[in-house]
Amino acid sequence: MKKNIVVSIKFISTLLITCAIGLELWNIYAIYTQAQIPNFLHPVFWIERFAVISHLIEGIIAAYFAPSHNKTPLKYGIYTFFVGTVGLLELFEKTNHLFEDR
Repeated sequence: MKKNIVVSIKFISTLLITCAIGLELWNIYAIYTQAQIPNFLHPVFWIERFAVISHLIEGIIAAYFAPSHNKTPLKYGIYTFFVGTVGLLELFEKTNHLFEDR
């Protein structure tokens, strides 16, 4: 992949996961205060939950395999949680060609 694409994916993924966490916190607050949430947002909540769970699984995988690649598990797990699959690709890339322009 080209460096510009990878950087764009990282930025967008971090932004969307942060927004997903914010949406879930808003949903929890609304339930706690018994506020009404518009019905059209319910599918959005399911999509964001799927994304957050997927990224959480990727982060756990990265944290598990990080020591074998000389990385700090917690740090790399959190990094992969926010950037997603790109973090796993970087971890398992043998010579890290991910950032080279081809």
